Amino acid sequence: MPGRGVLCLGLLLHVLLGCGSAQQPGGCPALCECSETAKTVKCVNRNLTAVPPDLPSYVRNLFITGNRLAHLPAGAFPAQRLPDLSALNLSGNHLQAVEAGALAALPALRQLDLSGNPLVSLSPQAFGEGGSPLEELVLRGALRNHSVLLSLATVLQSGALRNLSRLELTDNGLLLLPAGMFTALPALRQLDLSNNSLVGLRNVSFQGLGQLQSLDLSDNSLGVLRNSTLDQFRGLPALRRIRLGRNTWVCDCAIEDLVAWLKESDQVEGKEALTCAYPDKMLGKALLKINGSDLNCSVPVDLPSQLQTSYVFLGIVLALIGAIFLLVLYLNRKGIKKWMHNIRDACRDHMEGYHYRYEINADPRLTNLSSNSDV
Repeated sequence: MPGRGVLCLGLLLHVLLGCGSAQQPGGCPALCECSETAKTVKCVNRNLTAVPPDLPSYVRNLFITGNRLAHLPAGAFPAQRLPDLSALNLSGNHLQAVEAGALAALPALRQLDLSGNPLVSLSPQAFGEGGSPLEELVLRGALRNHSVLLSLATVLQSGALRNLSRLELTDNGLLLLPAGMFTALPALRQLDLSNNSLVGLRNVSFQGLGQLQSLDLSDNSLGVLRNSTLDQFRGLPALRRIRLGRNTWVCDCAIEDLVAWLKESDQVEGKEALTCAYPDKMLGKALLKINGSDLNCSVPVDLPSQLQTSYVFLGIVLALIGAIFLLVLYLNRKGIKKWMHNIRDACRDHMEGYHYRYEINADPRLTNLSSNSDV
């Protein structure tokens, strides 16, 4: 009947519209772009203040960039809903705090980018207690707060990121690195410390980085590399690419070891372009062309050992002077004793004279008697 057909058609349209208005599992969140074929979701420059709670379960590559995520709370990425998420880009989000457990529940996570966030707080438990499968961590321009750098060092030293193979810490204005920061990264292959302000590597240990292949130290403020650091480089068999360009090399006697290492090593990329920045007479001179006559170092300069030697010599001299003084006292003990007795007697006579005068002055009768006797 025509009426029944119209009714069935209306019911069908109602069902279809209802299904379209409800988000299906694997649907795309509002303000985001999704591609199920590429397993990718992009939420870029949407002024988001929180991670969308309705991310599709198929996502493997997630870009949430250019938003306003002030903090990343625990459970921001539920594992049961994102079991395959392997690449997470959270760069440029004005992110200031990463709380404990915020990145702990992602069993497939391999790549994480937190670049361009003014981090103020990074919880040492951000990746959880049991460790993370993370392999690549990018923190370009995100460690300008020193306390965050120390928190990162704590995370790395705890072994929570033992699977890390690439670590990028560029453009952070770093002057010095916490001691032992990289000692618990046995799988690390690439370490990028370029475009900072590093002035030295004395407290940096590369021990245990047997897989390290690439180390970028370019665009820093390094003036010299000491023998202790050079020995560590020699002891890393897989390290075949070290970048040292655009540093402020100080070409004085302390740089002799570095120059010798550069001439014998094949680890340094572009070593022919390394030049002196100081002193003025050496400005622009290639490090590989420096020889002993340029530096005028007749004796190796090692200030700590020189000071130590000076202190030992001074101690010996003072000990000899003390011994001679005691010997003189011992040999002249009788004369000194007699001299002390004479001084004691003289002081006694002098004090008796003062005592006598005091008694006379204190008694008026004695004073008058003394005056009459004078007359």
